[in-house]
Amino acid sequence: QVQLVESGGGLVQAGGSLRLSCAASITIFSISAMGWYRQAPGKQRELVASISSRLSTNYTDSVKGRFTISRDNAKKTVYLQMNSLKPEDTAVYYCRLTVWDRDYWGQGTQVTVSS
Repeated sequence: QVQLVESGGGLVQAGGSLRLSCAASITIFSISAMGWYRQAPGKQRELVASISSRLSTNYTDSVKGRFTISRDNAKKTVYLQMNSLKPEDTAVYYCRLTVWDRDYWGQGTQVTVSS
């Protein structure tokens, strides 16, 4: 069973930074596509950023220039560095792993940005 464990969420003031981590318990992490999603109260879950096995990245427009996704295959971990945080970034952030047409999700970590 694949497990994804997110960490790094918390409460931060607007303009501050947080770094989220997602550690995966899977031996084939290096060929997996990874993504960070978020879901705010009353809203649908949305893709924030993704990174392929070849290190190709993609960001939703609202976070471009502020967030950076990266991965460390040796540690089987994906990161989301979030800078210049805004109150509208408040949400539960989820990690997603996709490999061999199967998806796995973490339990989520809360990010709250105060104004």
